[in-house]
Amino acid sequence: MTVSIDGQLKQAMKTLMDAGSDSPHIDAAVLLCHVLDKPRSYLLTWPEKELDAAQLAAFEAVMARRLTGEPVAYIVGEREFWSLPLKVAPHTLIPRPDTERLVELALEKLPAGACDVLDLGTGTGAIALALASERRDIVVTGIDLRPEAAALAEENRANLHIANARFLSGSWYSPLTEQERFAVIVSNPPYIDGEDPHLEQGDVRFEPKSALVAEDHGLADIQVISEQGRQHLESGGWLLMEHGYEQGAAVREILEVLGYLQVSTAQDYAGLDRVTMGCWQG
Repeated sequence: MTVSIDGQLKQAMKTLMDAGSDSPHIDAAVLLCHVLDKPRSYLLTWPEKELDAAQLAAFEAVMARRLTGEPVAYIVGEREFWSLPLKVAPHTLIPRPDTERLVELALEKLPAGACDVLDLGTGTGAIALALASERRDIVVTGIDLRPEAAALAEENRANLHIANARFLSGSWYSPLTEQERFAVIVSNPPYIDGEDPHLEQGDVRFEPKSALVAEDHGLADIQVISEQGRQHLESGGWLLMEHGYEQGAAVREILEVLGYLQVSTAQDYAGLDRVTMGCWQG
């Protein structure tokens, strides 16, 4: 029995929909493109083209993984962020569209001229590489606790031919010298409470808990980043951190108590509190 691209897509979409997928059409199309090693346009141009036995077997294998809940990004090994194709792996978070809001706000805070920028908990390097790609006159340093994450970010940098970024491994500011200062520090740190039931739902079940969960109701790492950031920000420099939609008030209080000025919270594309920022005048 032969199956066309269009027939396979429709069957896969129904299977995913019945399984409760939030995006059955996108999931099916991305997985089939991955198996065929073709762009999305190929599915539209050749809907009647029949899949051979090897392609069918490969597609059934990736569909089985998706039906267990494994994120599509981990299955195909890639996720687009800020129009940049990034390799992803199970030891890094999957870049999410809401984090592009953090990039937008950081770009607004950058000085007009050349400067240094720091991205803490860089993971795939998504935020750092997005900023570096937009401003070739700045130098962006990304730091991640896990050496394998820093190595993946460096691989993404090399694949994208972005020269003005570097990646280090260590705990928050530890790889830096005491003298290093930055005009902007950004971070999408762990901010989920360990008791949050959402940790057992959706894609986050497969993502590294060390990149998701923080003590003190999800605020412990935000506190450390804010405290130590004062030693690594230039006078007039900005700290911007992504956080949970219910944490805006708590993060603003942390920054204000530590002496940051012009503290405010910006909303994501859904209108929810997502990024809190403050200016250091030390």
